[in-house]
Amino acid sequence: MSAEPVSVSILDREYLVACPPDERDGLRAAASLLDGRLRDLRNAARNATPERIAVLAALNLAHELLQQRSRSGAGSQLFDAELAALRIKLDAALGSLHNTRAP
Repeated sequence: MSAEPVSVSILDREYLVACPPDERDGLRAAASLLDGRLRDLRNAARNATPERIAVLAALNLAHELLQQRSRSGAGSQLFDAELAALRIKLDAALGSLHNTRAP
């Protein structure tokens, strides 16, 4: 699949970004999210330079991503532990069932 240029608007500036056709919606959603965050930061810190606003937005998004990954990892570990406990119970139940049938 070849990448084709897609136009996105961030802080009233147009950017052309090469993107495979099946990822266009995701790119547009990411651009919209970034645009919103940049606008929020620009409104909150009127004297901040555009570079500082961009760095703060990137830091905020990276922090949220790391928090989400941490929560997902913890959930996955809990699921794995519960699954292991169920396997032990199942093995024990099957073992006792097998033992009661043995002559």
